[in-house]
Amino acid sequence: MILAGGRGTRFWPLSRKHRAKQLLALDGKQTMIQQTVSRLLPLAPAQRCWVITNQDLQREVARQLPRLRQQQIIAEPVGRNTAPAIGLAAFLLLRRDPSAVIGMFPSDHVISNENRYRELVQKGVEIAAASENIVVLGITPTRAETGYGYIEAGSQANGDALHVRRFTEKPYAERAARFLEAGNYYWNSGMFIWGASTLANALHEHLPRTAPILEEIAASYGTRKFSSVFRRLYPKCENISVDYAVLEPRSAKGEQDSNIFCLPADFGWNDLGSWTALHEHQVSKHQSQDANLISGAGIFTLDAEGNYIHAPGKFVAAVGVNDLVVVETDDALLITTRQRAQDVGQIVKYLDEKKLNKLT
Repeated sequence: MILAGGRGTRFWPLSRKHRAKQLLALDGKQTMIQQTVSRLLPLAPAQRCWVITNQDLQREVARQLPRLRQQQIIAEPVGRNTAPAIGLAAFLLLRRDPSAVIGMFPSDHVISNENRYRELVQKGVEIAAASENIVVLGITPTRAETGYGYIEAGSQANGDALHVRRFTEKPYAERAARFLEAGNYYWNSGMFIWGASTLANALHEHLPRTAPILEEIAASYGTRKFSSVFRRLYPKCENISVDYAVLEPRSAKGEQDSNIFCLPADFGWNDLGSWTALHEHQVSKHQSQDANLISGAGIFTLDAEGNYIHAPGKFVAAVGVNDLVVVETDDALLITTRQRAQDVGQIVKYLDEKKLNKLT
């Protein structure tokens, strides 16, 4: 199950409502969602890949993933965060196959070692299928990052898996530094594996108001009423992430009783969360001496280092500037620094408030 409903506002002005970050080719010729599906296909055929997106992106998702049938691409009528989205998937698949195991994968991450990735996902499937277990892929932190959630790991379970003590949402800098120093914390990758029945039961326990709504929507799937039932009922679901709705209360039962396991992941992960992250990823890949990444019809640099400039079709000259992010489209120009690139999403908030819809 691939989650593809985000707007990718920190990648404005390239990322827009109808062509968000996951539908852009930011790291190679394939778009992010195409890469996600391609690396999962050796584990499951196309007919077992599902996408949850929104109505703005549905048509473009379908165009980019021609191997998926229209029924496998579900467009939320309104955004309700990850708990209702993946919960609906659980109730849908539970009706088709009570023993189904679901992998939940963001659509816009980069994985360098795809063989190792598939190996760990397969291990996760085995653990999830063995009982009412929940598996999360945890990334070994390399810095005191405040933009990710953290997993505190406890004792060793079977093989490489670790019991999970608790989940912590994005911490402040001092706390993130303590997590890094402790050595038993992992970044929450947002990749989870669980049985459809496991998740359905967890939703009934921890989200009792929303679970019956999702069940009713799932019961209408495949009928003429599905679209109208989906539009009418889905907005009634609570707007909450699966982390807050299920994982945090489940982990509160204690590491030996929660049945939540972390598989430490070592497959070269990057969520490409901003222009800065994309710049760092590309520089490490291409080993650029001056750390400039410039796309244009022609390039000239003089005393310029660490810049990300996207101006296709234009001659680009960078003189005496460092650590800039410049992104040009037909109707917009972004100029910021790599240090402030996390704030680009504020531009989209402003454009939404001013109802400048053509720019979003």
